[in-house]
Amino acid sequence: MHALHPVRSLVAAALVLLAAAPARAELRISDLDVFLNDHVVTVHTVLLDAIPDGLQEGVRSGIPAHVRLTLELWQYRRLLPDSLLTSKVVERTLVYNVVTKEYRVTSLKGEARAVYATKTLRDAQRVLSDLRGVKMTPATALDPAAVIYVRVHAEAALNGENTFVARMNGTAAETSRQSDYRTIQRVQ
Repeated sequence: MHALHPVRSLVAAALVLLAAAPARAELRISDLDVFLNDHVVTVHTVLLDAIPDGLQEGVRSGIPAHVRLTLELWQYRRLLPDSLLTSKVVERTLVYNVVTKEYRVTSLKGEARAVYATKTLRDAQRVLSDLRGVKMTPATALDPAAVIYVRVHAEAALNGENTFVARMNGTAAETSRQSDYRTIQRVQ
């Protein structure tokens, strides 16, 4: 009977930790669109809840929030594993200056954008979460009859720390989404 007592206390401790997990909104990918613009495969996407409630308190105290989107262009191959054609990483950060009471969204990787400054968190979230016109590959590099799709993996975290413990604490979130299958050549 004494040997089962430590197991019961571990189970009870795990249940307490799960019950104490903060309620939070889910990071979601919306409006994932794949286009053939100017003979280039282009991706547009929007993150919903890019700064979840668990991150907002940290951001308001001056801790930077990082958002990383990994976009992958895949080719579907029947009866074989799908093939990764190319991938792009876009990384942005949101920093709140407690002295000037200003939010700044800065592009760290994957795009060349000017720093965006605003006084409202809502406006900063809009700029942070909207990803438009990411050029993946020229259409000439693809087989016109190939079936392609895009996978997007999004991560949001305080100080860029996206670990299991950070996700359990509500200071990090991640999600993935896949687009519909497409072909470059018009199907008749």
